[in-house]
Amino acid sequence: MDRTNNSNHDVPFSYVSLPIGPHEDEAPVESRGKWKARPVVFCGLLVLVSLVAFNGYKGSNGNITTLTSNEDLKQKTIPSHKWKPVSRGVSAGVSEKSNRLFTKSNNIGGMLFPWNNTMLAWQRTAFHFQPEENWMNDPNGPLYYKGWYHFFYQYNPNGAFWGDIVWGHAVSRDLIHWIHLPLAMVADEWYDQNGVWTGSATILPNGDIIMLYTGATDALVQVQNLAYPADLSDPLLIDWIKYPKNPVLVPPPEIEVYDFRDPTTAWLTSQGKWRISIGSKMNKTGIALVYDTKDFKTFERIEGILHAVPKTGMWECVDFFPVSTKLDIGLDTSARGDDVKYVMKVSLDDDRHDYYALGTYDENGVDFVPDDTNKDVGTGLRYDYGVFYASKTFYDQSKERRVLWSWIGESDSEDADVAKGWASLMGIPRTIVFDKKTGSNLLQWPVEEVERLRMKRCKFHNEKVMPGSVVLLNIGSASQLDIEAEFNIDKKDIEKIKQTNEEYNCETSGGAANRGALGPFGLLVLADEGLSEYTPIYFYVVKGSNGNLKTSFCSDQSRSSLATDVDKSIFGSTVPVLEGEKLSLRILVDHSIVESFAQGGRTCVTSRVYPTTAIYENAQLFLFNNATEATVTASLNVWHMNSAFINDKQVKLKS
Repeated sequence: MDRTNNSNHDVPFSYVSLPIGPHEDEAPVESRGKWKARPVVFCGLLVLVSLVAFNGYKGSNGNITTLTSNEDLKQKTIPSHKWKPVSRGVSAGVSEKSNRLFTKSNNIGGMLFPWNNTMLAWQRTAFHFQPEENWMNDPNGPLYYKGWYHFFYQYNPNGAFWGDIVWGHAVSRDLIHWIHLPLAMVADEWYDQNGVWTGSATILPNGDIIMLYTGATDALVQVQNLAYPADLSDPLLIDWIKYPKNPVLVPPPEIEVYDFRDPTTAWLTSQGKWRISIGSKMNKTGIALVYDTKDFKTFERIEGILHAVPKTGMWECVDFFPVSTKLDIGLDTSARGDDVKYVMKVSLDDDRHDYYALGTYDENGVDFVPDDTNKDVGTGLRYDYGVFYASKTFYDQSKERRVLWSWIGESDSEDADVAKGWASLMGIPRTIVFDKKTGSNLLQWPVEEVERLRMKRCKFHNEKVMPGSVVLLNIGSASQLDIEAEFNIDKKDIEKIKQTNEEYNCETSGGAANRGALGPFGLLVLADEGLSEYTPIYFYVVKGSNGNLKTSFCSDQSRSSLATDVDKSIFGSTVPVLEGEKLSLRILVDHSIVESFAQGGRTCVTSRVYPTTAIYENAQLFLFNNATEATVTASLNVWHMNSAFINDKQVKLKS
């Protein structure tokens, strides 16, 4: 449906501020109070709805609930009891794989929320990749081969927590609909007995496929191993062979046996050798080691290192690839030329974020030099400012694009994960290109194939959102959405605002409840009608002492859920906005994951959200403007999204 109206709507309303702060002082069964009048925009109609004495959706016991039938009341719940997270992974020499974010920061004292099956079932995504059950983490060795996209991933076949890691395997024609295949590699040799860990694929000019991966040996030493398909004529690459003389690389003497993992895709040097990098550290300096090989069976350690940054700790999941500065296409990992910059990306074990830097690469000196030393790896730009880790790109030769995969972990308790039977998912694959307008960052955008899932569209044009207003966009259930929106601040409002020395920080400045002259404003996703739960995705603009505008793009989880055992951080960063550009965003809402992209993907924020009431038909979408001085005009396209086909059973496939 299309709603187009060139006139602005100035709807009278009574200002009610957004509820402030996290929920720790609130009883989860109480309503959020009384609302006098709120504008409601229907898809095709504008009305004013009075919400006097709102009391929420109440079950037979008078408490707010989302149970849909009497049978739901009989469903088993997770009992409320003290919970202490168990450390997983550290003793084996990898990152912490258990969520330990709770207790102190959210003042919950380690108390579990009594989730029921209705709530937990809603959390499973509809169009993001995830296995049918159990734990998943890092993406491994993605590639395109004979008409099929192949995706491998870290997988625990024995539970919804980290451990017993093997390689899962799935294939797709379009990166959206997936079919699961048998496990590609399991931990059945001494050199990977304690885990078949992260690795990368390289397709050679003759069509051979090389897979290098880290194995945790029987003594928990991290070594690099070689594997390859048993039958290259099989487009599904179901069977894999491990090289009989593995491992092909062991930690050098100066490197700890726990600090040598995650080989990159190889790139071809001008001397005809293949070069790889492996993440490590020396004391607290993160480093990328370099090796050359001709056959992937014997390797030569190259003197020096590809790059190092002090005080960044262990570098995991190093990725190194070229980007074109002239064309909006991806490049093969071995591409070279004058119109090329290089991307150095690392996953920092210490803070579990993915950082990147743009720069130049000296092949002979084996040296990556960042364009801006103030934005070096681990200290500057990030792929994503939310829940996002262990990312890996690959070159899709079928569409000349570079595609980015990422592991999106959970932000709830391990008890809840075990109860629902699964943990973690993958972000929607993103294309990644150089931002030619700024010349200083990358652009990330969901692959075009996800748009095939779009169904009914609601279009809202030039909606005037007055300071302090919250506007319901009446589109129906808002659990699966693709949203594109533009916002414009009235120029007169900007001109009259005084300059300020205010420094806004998404994480520390109070979230969407902190009112400034020019923000925050944006959308409330996964919100219930009474706003007891909502997740703001918003812009916050500051007029600096020099008169220039500085824009932040944020995602605020502080009121996303009444549950006490979920992380409620506020994520985000600044985003470059060039002269003449409107503020623009895109949001993919898929149940418990919200992926947000500002200004064409210059700044990205991924959140995991676990509402208890704003689920199923009670999940709604709002426009909001919590600025004190600025009137904002918003135009949106909102699509409901179909579910992807992700088959978890063996089927006969046509090659």
